[in-house]
Amino acid sequence: MKIGIDMMGGDFAPKEAVKALNLYLSEVTTPANLFLIGDQEQIVPLLKEEGHDPERFAIVHAPQVIEMNEHPTKALKEKQQSSIAVGFHLLASGKIDAFISAGNTGAMLVGTMYSIKAIDGVLRPTISTIIPKLNGKTGLLLDVGINADCKPENLQQFGVLGSLYAQHILGIPNPRVALVNIGEEEGKGNLLAQAAYPLLKETPSINFVGNVEGRDIFIDKADVMVCEGFTGNVILKMAESIYEIAKERQISDDYLHRFNFESYGGVPVLGVSRPVIIGHGISNATAFKNMFLLAEKMFNTQLLDKIKESFQTASPE
Repeated sequence: MKIGIDMMGGDFAPKEAVKALNLYLSEVTTPANLFLIGDQEQIVPLLKEEGHDPERFAIVHAPQVIEMNEHPTKALKEKQQSSIAVGFHLLASGKIDAFISAGNTGAMLVGTMYSIKAIDGVLRPTISTIIPKLNGKTGLLLDVGINADCKPENLQQFGVLGSLYAQHILGIPNPRVALVNIGEEEGKGNLLAQAAYPLLKETPSINFVGNVEGRDIFIDKADVMVCEGFTGNVILKMAESIYEIAKERQISDDYLHRFNFESYGGVPVLGVSRPVIIGHGISNATAFKNMFLLAEKMFNTQLLDKIKESFQTASPE
């Protein structure tokens, strides 16, 4: 497998991305071929500093950087030699199998949509986040930000995408899919929720268990929780704040520690034809390492092929 890494993306790039290489190479027996995309003059000295032979990696020189505050579409158009633009070119041309970045999130999403596009049948790709459950299990919430406004059909597809991800990546057999709502009863919620409920209920490829409320998010009522990106992003940011508050107050608790984003690395864009993983801007070496491992797992489990098969089966002849 060939993984492309945006070495210049993130607040602590490229140093933390280089440090992640040691963590990754010490953890796996058969590492992927790593393509380090970024400013060669900065990357090579750091590799040597960390004890790496630069010849071990494929270093792809990309002298430009898309900064966090730049307009995504404009920056991609004007900075064709940026690490993100070059990474997507390599991904679209098949020279790498997956692309990882902790850089400008908007540029990553725009690059994804314009370079590799959605899998046939997928109306809108989505991003998800891991939700730690109080009983030690793990859940999935989607969408968490790229689809602030949705149609009922989008939520139905998020249920299918999330179910496949939970099954093949999180290892949850027959994952329970639920709709995030303001009440448990069928018929509750706004017009979107009311219209999405019967679509999810009638989808044969998922195990739909009904509605879950906000108080159910962190307990074991569902494995995959579906909502539009506005609600999902609010929940995500609140969950992130739980860990930050605990850390600030020096609270040591095994459950609260599971809200540390570094443990999960980044979030994949689900519904596109190749693995694209977006990391937090403050990603450190551990977060980068976990993104490498997630890309490998998506590739080795053939998740994207399973998604393609699912949507081909669901599409009318």
